[in-house]
Formats: sequence, structure tokens, C-alpha cells
Amino acid sequence: MTAESFQSDGGGYGPEPPPRPTGLLDVLSVAAVVVDASGRIVFWTPQAEDLFGYTAEEALGTPAARLFIHPEHLPTVVRLFTEVLETGRSWAGAFPVRHKDGSTRLTEFRNMRLLDDLGDVYALGIAADHSLLQRVETDLALCERLINQSPIGLALVDPDLHFLLVNPALERIDGIPAENHVGRPLGETLSLPDIDTVESCLRQVLTTGTPLLDQYHVGRPPADPEHEHAWSLSFYRLEDPGGRVLGAAISLVDVTERHRAAAEADRARRRLALIADASTRVGTTLEVERTAHELAEVAAPELADVVAVDILDSALACRRMRRPDNGPELFRALALKAAHPSVALRAADPPGDLAAYDGDRLVTLCVHTGRPVLVRHVGEDDLRRIARDAEATSLLARAGVHSYLAVPLIAHGEVLGALDLKRTRNPVPFDEDDVVLASELASRAAVAIDNARWFQSVRNTALTLQRSLLPDHPPHHTGLELASRYQPAQATSEVGGDWYDVIPLEDDKTTLVVGDVMGNGIDAAATMGRLRTATCAYADLDLAPGAVLRHLDKITCDLEHYIVTCLYAVFDPHTGRCHIANAGHMPPALARPGDPPRLLELPTGAPLGVGGITFRTTTVDLHSGDLLVLYTDGLVETRHHPIDDRLDALLGFLDEPARPLEETCDLLLYGLRHPDDHDDVALLVARVL
Repeated sequence: MTAESFQSDGGGYGPEPPPRPTGLLDVLSVAAVVVDASGRIVFWTPQAEDLFGYTAEEALGTPAARLFIHPEHLPTVVRLFTEVLETGRSWAGAFPVRHKDGSTRLTEFRNMRLLDDLGDVYALGIAADHSLLQRVETDLALCERLINQSPIGLALVDPDLHFLLVNPALERIDGIPAENHVGRPLGETLSLPDIDTVESCLRQVLTTGTPLLDQYHVGRPPADPEHEHAWSLSFYRLEDPGGRVLGAAISLVDVTERHRAAAEADRARRRLALIADASTRVGTTLEVERTAHELAEVAAPELADVVAVDILDSALACRRMRRPDNGPELFRALALKAAHPSVALRAADPPGDLAAYDGDRLVTLCVHTGRPVLVRHVGEDDLRRIARDAEATSLLARAGVHSYLAVPLIAHGEVLGALDLKRTRNPVPFDEDDVVLASELASRAAVAIDNARWFQSVRNTALTLQRSLLPDHPPHHTGLELASRYQPAQATSEVGGDWYDVIPLEDDKTTLVVGDVMGNGIDAAATMGRLRTATCAYADLDLAPGAVLRHLDKITCDLEHYIVTCLYAVFDPHTGRCHIANAGHMPPALARPGDPPRLLELPTGAPLGVGGITFRTTTVDLHSGDLLVLYTDGLVETRHHPIDDRLDALLGFLDEPARPLEETCDLLLYGLRHPDDHDDVALLVARVL
């Protein structure tokens, strides 16, 4: 073998550029040097030039010992060289070598004997930088330890997404032995519910080289199918030093605890938001039915799929509930709400209906004990205790009711009814947190319902008193056709002290009165009754309207803190004259055939109760067909419109004086009143015959 042949076989000295590193040997830049039996260098690779600093021209034919062996190491090198050539045994180890720049570098050697076809003996030296080799060995050992001992699931896949390597952590996560992964497609073993998304992400990474980090995935692994787990996945492309794509790495971190904590925090936020929402939405009015409906609206669908609010009939009637026993209870259904269409609605009592539930029913148990009743997982026997009858039981089963919760509505120590909750589509059963939340909602709503029921009771009492003090439908009076209306305040306001009266006098005269006691409730209604009685007494004395108001003013001054407006008119059919006095009241309207309707210009006067005021009487001539309209301020006053605009609207409804009086009353009430107006209305309409 000649030096030329070694040089030719070694390659790397032509005009072509050296190939890019593609493997571990290239990363280590392993050099090969061949020395003949006389110790001269006969083969020198480009890597040897990188390692020792000498070019091939400088090294070939030169004694190796003189080129890069320190004199003090020469005996050792000669001994080792001779031993390799004579015995054929290889030698390996680290040895200090002199670099061309004069520095000494520790180099890792592997030496062995070579024989050519002529029987000549050579020594082959495989060399690499000792520090680089040691670093690579350390890195490999570290990588192996990290992969095997890491709590993070790690896997390597080839470009076709077949497993190359799986570490023990991933093995524990998906419950499949590591050896059963290798060679198999990703989708066959990695048990994620959205594996198609994972494969799509990996292909994107393999194509672009851009890592995808912290991809969130949730599912139930085979190792723990009863519980939901969450993982954070990251994907990286793997390349060799030459840029060739080897595959991709997958890191999988179990973030289940973080996921559960975040879910619980989110659940807590939603619950706080629900309570805050209930604070603003439940109890906006003093109406029992409206309050119950608001509670049901808040609870569905956030808390339950089907919500019912049932009140004990005794509580609704403000009767003291008897001591709880095991007997049946009579409930009135007030509200029913479903988050989605469901046959469970047909199993519930329609709002407004009365239903008797036996003592063994869960809702009855709830109101008897005053404690929540929770059935996490509803069975067939539970459905029979929830439903009112066998048909309702069947409907609840068809609806898929799987969890049930009833909490009592308690206010000031009294059980008013129950909040009834069912879950059908929501797969999560009710738990203790739901009990706490439902109890909080029920507690807030119960106070509002309690206030509303007592308010309605007082309002009904005042309304009954008010109506009992008002006259019956006015009879026919000489020269007049009459119609009247009384409409109490709606929605949240109490009954007030508005009234009207029609008093027959001697000589066919008729007194028309409309008044308004400022205030509301039973006291205002009682005050109105006293003033109406006094008005009738003074009317019998045939006094002028101004004189009657002066007497009423004195009486009103003796009443505590009451101010009253009043319009007092006396019509004489024989003269066609109407004498009117006003005590701070709204002006009457006059509609005359052929003329536009107008408000009568009267001295306004001060309200009754101010004291020491003179009331003037005004005379108005009325003709056949004239329409006189007396009313209280509740008909025209609102919080959002100027009073002049409202009075113009009133006159606009009087454009046809010949219209039937009953129709005129309805037209005025429904045209000018809003269902939520906050004042009573007394209306008296008279047509001259």
C-alpha cells in the first residue's frame, strides 16, 4: 500500500466542498490517520487537519512522532505503537497531542493494526477531541436520564407519525407499555379525544419547523376513565446536523390539577356572578308572582335545566302555617322555567294552579323540615317521590331527570315554599356547592316574596276599603248622563286616596265631586272616606261650592300631615249653569259639539289642609250635548312627559263628544294610562241631556 493510495482513498482533497455533517461522527469530527511501520504518516483525512492543524501536504510522509508528539511522551508512544503492530491488539485512551499552533490538546484515540494485500503492516488511529467527546457523552447520558426520569411524557415520532421512542411518564399517562408504542401510528395508542387535531399540529410542525407550544387537551385516559384529565402538549421538529428532518418530539404535561383548580375558580366566579345577578334581578317589584318568575329566570340554565317555584297556599294567604307534620301540603305554583324545550314541563304544575302533595313527596319533606333535599342520582323510586302522580313520573323519566334538589324558601323564620330544581341535559349531578348556591338564591328571593305577599295583603285590604267607600255606579240624574271609573295604582305602588262622588240635591240639582288625598295605603283610603262623608253632609246644606271647600279645608287641617286636592261642581239642569270651585285640583275638560275640546279656566286655589284660604266659585254655562270630564292627576301625570303635553293628549281623546260615555271612559284610561303607572285614577264623565 502506498501513500498515494491512502491519499486517494481518503478523499476530501478535490475541488468539491466537503459534505455537511449528517451524523454523530461528523458532529465529533472524528479524524483518521494511518502510519506505516516506520512511523511515517501515509493517510490524513480532512478531519485530522481540523483536529491537529496540519494540512495533508504538511503531514503526509512526515514521522508522526516528530509532528505532534511531545519528546517526553515519545517512549510511551513508541511502546504502544510497537505493541499494536506486533500483537494486533488495539489500544484506546486519551493522550496529549501537540497542535500546530503550539498548544497541547488532550485527544481521544482508538489505535489498531491494518494489513494490506501485500502483507505490509500499518497502524490506524481514530482520533477525536477529548473534551468534545466527553461533552457529547455527558449530553447523551443526561438526555437518557431526562427522558427516562422526567415526569413529563415524552415521545419521538418519525415523519409518518409512527412512534420511535416513548418514555416511562407517557407510558403511565396512556396506560400502554412503551414497547407497544414503537412502530405504531400515533392515533392507535395516544388516547386523546382530539387525536386528529394532534396529528394535524404535528404535520404542521414537520412542514414549517415552527414549534407549537402549550396546546391544551382534555379527556379521560384509559388509566383513569372515571375522571377528566387535562394535558398541555408541545410539538418540536427534530433535525440532524445536516438539516434532514428526523421526525418530531412530543412533550405532554399533565395539568389536571391546574385544570381542575381553574375550573373550580371559574365555577366560583360564575356562582358569585349569579348571586350578584340575583341581587339586581330578583325582587324588582312588590308582586309575588313576578318575584317568583325572576327567581326562576336567574336559576335556569346556570343552576338547573328545569326550575319551579312553589309557595304554600297558607303562606300566600298570609295565614300562619301550622306546625309541620307528615301530612300533605297545598302548594300554589308561581313560576316554571326550562332552559330548553322539555317534556318535564308537562310534569310540573302550571303557574297559578293549586296542587296537593302528600307527606312522602320530597318537596313536602323540604317545607316540613325547612332543610334542602338533595338527590344526586335520581332513581325510579326517587322520581315517584318527586312527581305529583304516575303520569308525571313517566314524563320526568322521559325528560332524563337524573339529579334533583329542593331548597326551602324561608323568610323571618317562616317557610313560605320551595325552589324546585332538576337537571336533564347538564350531566353533572347536584353537589353540596349547588346546595349552598341554591339556598342563597332562595334566601334572597324568600325575603322579597315575603315583602311582596304582605304588601299585596295590605294593598288588597286598602283596595277593598277604597272600593267600599266609593259610590256605586251613579244612577240617572235629571239633565245628566253619567259614567265613572276608579283604577287603583298598578305594579309596585299602593292604593291611594282618589275618589269621586255624585250627590243628588233638591230641585233636581246634582253635585259632582272628584278629589285626591295625597298619600297611599289604608290611612289615605280612610281619610278619603272621612272627607267623602263630610262632603255629602255639606252638600245637603245647599252651600256654594267655594263655601263647601272652606269647610272641608278646616276638617283637613285637623288631619295629620294630609293635603287634599278637590274639585266641587253643582249643576242645575233648569238653568244649564254649573257652579265650580277648585282646591288645587286639575282643571276639568269641556267638550262641546262643533267646538274643539278645552280645559276650563278656573282659579286653581290651594289644596285642602293648607288653612285660611278663600275658594272662589266660577259659573259655566252648559248646553245639551256638552261633555264635562273630571279626573285626578293620575290620569295625566307621568314621570317622563310634560304636563301640558299630557293635557293636550287628554283633549285629543275628547274629539267626539257624542261617543258613548262608557266608551269614552275606557278610551281615556287605556289611552293615557300605562300598566306600571304609580298613582290611582278617579274619573267622572257627565253629558248634559
